[in-house]
Formats: sequence, structure tokens, C-alpha cells
Amino acid sequence: MRTQITELFGLQIYTEKSVFVGEVEDVLLDIEGKKMESLIVGKLNQNLVDIKNYKGLKIPFRIIRSIGDIVIIRHLPGAFKTNPPGEGAS
Repeated sequence: MRTQITELFGLQIYTEKSVFVGEVEDVLLDIEGKKMESLIVGKLNQNLVDIKNYKGLKIPFRIIRSIGDIVIIRHLPGAFKTNPPGEGAS
């Protein structure tokens, strides 16, 4: 399935374990390689990071599992704070 890059803007991003990460703010392209390099996350879930006022995050294409009505990425243990509010113990 092909989609326009502009259709990705504003999509919510979740991990496979249903943890809200943020929203797609931009897309980083590799023009020479003719591929998407990463998604730039805006409106980042502040409960996931220890750094105050942390505004952005790049999600590499290789960890994206699915793009549809939302974006689903691989859950990376240790990538974010453990057990953010609303997420049960693993």
C-alpha cells in the first residue's frame, strides 16, 4: 500500500505494548537512497522521558512495525522510563 507522506503528519504513535509515544510531526527522507529514514515525533508523551521539556524524538524506520490509522513501533525495553503512569508492570 502506498500513501502520501503528508498523510503521516499528526498520526499517533504507539509501541506494540500500547504505550503512547507521541504524534508524527515530520518525516526524514534519504533522497539518494529513495527511502524514509525516520519519523520525527512531536507532542511527545512526557511520562516516557526523564528530561524535562524534552520536545522531540526520531523513530528510525527499522523499528516501525505498521502504519495505518496509527503508527505502531517495536517496544524497546529500556528505551523509555520503566512503567510510565497507565502502564502496568511487565
